[in-house]
Amino acid sequence: MLDTGAGMLQSLKPVKQINQHVCTFAHYAHDPGRQIETHHFVARLNQDFLQCAVYDTDSASGRLIGVEYIVSDKIFESLPPDEQKLWHSHAYEIKSGLWVNPRIPEIVGKPELENLAKTYGKFWCTWQIDRGDKLPLGAPALMMSPQGVNLGRVRPDLVQKRDDRYNISTDALRASRLEIEEPEWINPQADYWKQHGKGFAIDINQTEMKKITPFP
Repeated sequence: MLDTGAGMLQSLKPVKQINQHVCTFAHYAHDPGRQIETHHFVARLNQDFLQCAVYDTDSASGRLIGVEYIVSDKIFESLPPDEQKLWHSHAYEIKSGLWVNPRIPEIVGKPELENLAKTYGKFWCTWQIDRGDKLPLGAPALMMSPQGVNLGRVRPDLVQKRDDRYNISTDALRASRLEIEEPEWINPQADYWKQHGKGFAIDINQTEMKKITPFP
């Protein structure tokens, strides 16, 4: 009854701003051998900033497994270097055909893809379903985007499973996106692991609580 009343009487405005579904893949920054299919439900706050609720599937039983923030190259360049290390680029993910908008004709989505190829994302996974967790357990895990080198490549079986479900061809999408321009500059602080071979992980430590903490 509460759900019905909420649907009738509450605005749910933030949720209703979600207007796009993206299916792609992600690797754990601390263990790139672990790869998952992800479903991003995207809300645009402005031309430079998007926020995504990330699910494990687009079915009604989908589990909320994390959140991704996407920013323009202009915003990314304004971030401190230590912060930039936590972000990933999207150019390869889009041009390779891994990033798709299910059931949307490619010709409709291509102008948006051209813009997204110049963006950067920060994705925190809060529910590691690939290891069989029945609930969101432990600290969130930083995720990284697929890349065209060594540990950044997505397993072919994952891609094929996704393609079969949506009746698409990642190879065909890759060919159709050759004309999408590569960004003139991809900041090397993003995709930090590619240059340094190291990822990032969060640990949980017990600490003394402070009544007054300097901020920021």
